[in-house]
Amino acid sequence: MSFVKGLKCRECGREYPIKLQAGCEECFGPLEVDYDYEGIRRVLSPETIQLRPKSIWRYRELLPVDREPVVGSATGGTPLVRAERLGRALGLDNLYLKNDSVNAPTLSFKDRVTAVAINKAVEFGLEAVGCASTGNLANSVAANAAAAGLPAFILVPESLEPAKITATQIYGAKLVKVRGNYDDVNRLCTQIADRYPWGLVNVNLRPFYAEGSKTVGYEIAEQLGWRVPDAVVVPMAGGALISKIYKGFKEFQRLGLVDEKQTRIFGAQANGCNPIIDAVKRGSRDIRPVKPNTIAKSLAIGNPADGYFAAGLIAETGGWGEDVIDDEIVAGIRQLAETEGIFTETAGGVTVAVTKKLVAQGRIRRDDVTVLAITGNGLKTQDAVRLEAAPIIDARLSAFEQAIGTVAGAVA
Repeated sequence: MSFVKGLKCRECGREYPIKLQAGCEECFGPLEVDYDYEGIRRVLSPETIQLRPKSIWRYRELLPVDREPVVGSATGGTPLVRAERLGRALGLDNLYLKNDSVNAPTLSFKDRVTAVAINKAVEFGLEAVGCASTGNLANSVAANAAAAGLPAFILVPESLEPAKITATQIYGAKLVKVRGNYDDVNRLCTQIADRYPWGLVNVNLRPFYAEGSKTVGYEIAEQLGWRVPDAVVVPMAGGALISKIYKGFKEFQRLGLVDEKQTRIFGAQANGCNPIIDAVKRGSRDIRPVKPNTIAKSLAIGNPADGYFAAGLIAETGGWGEDVIDDEIVAGIRQLAETEGIFTETAGGVTVAVTKKLVAQGRIRRDDVTVLAITGNGLKTQDAVRLEAAPIIDARLSAFEQAIGTVAGAVA
């Protein structure tokens, strides 16, 4: 049974039926899915949820899919890791990591949004799907399209990391590199969506696609024992994830699944692409587009579609935003790997490094229950981390001891 009422403009509140439409005809604001929350409240409880398989579909009443899903059965249910060693290094006693670097099928949080979008494309009877992407979305759309039996057309900036190119083409998707940055790619995809009967997941399917990110918030609340955290730190590219995690918390509160509590929302960006953080620091919601220049390519969106809402949300919740340079990003990747055994991509390095700054500024307190969103796997961005070459030795114990030196003595 579907509890979807229709689409609703986030700006003026005008309502629309469910259809392939992303913007309001009245004010041009973005549309989002509206639900019958009273109906959901009557059927959804913690006990009901916990009896279901650990995937995003355990919250199916709160997702805009009408039929039995054809993809995404293994998506979601990722671990919430108690990060004691990283917490000690950062000065936090109650630090957790929402680890979507192990999400299925393509090792990023984007698997959540594409599972919803591809299922909706099937319901609409669309001929093909596609996207504009900085990498992770490309991988995920290609994989889920293959699983659904749909052709996929993927457009990416020409400078995208080779690992993400391979991890898209392997699924049989038609991948095209576009000269320019993500914003150039996105404009082209908007024109393609107007021309062809396809579902561009982050263009004309965007109201449905974005709802998948709410499941990060649902899982955090459930995994914390049906409570929301004091603080969440989220990397920002287009700005949708941070808004949808918060929407997930608020929906659980509205349904009586968790107690009412204000979570402070903190945004993280790279210094080389920080339009949302710039707005936050100016005390504004107005985004000034920038030209991206950062190793964090998955966050390199200079004109973020949801930046206005993300900046407003950060201010409204009493949070803040910070940015970090490339060297700090690499240090964050290494610190997470060396303390918690989690290899994250550059976006995760941004999140860890920004958290370090926020703690030093006193914006996140030592005793706050704090969750960091780790959104992608480091195997996708290995080129960003430059490590010293390993020694090559003869197969003799003396050679090993000479090569390892004082480290071996310290361990012994």
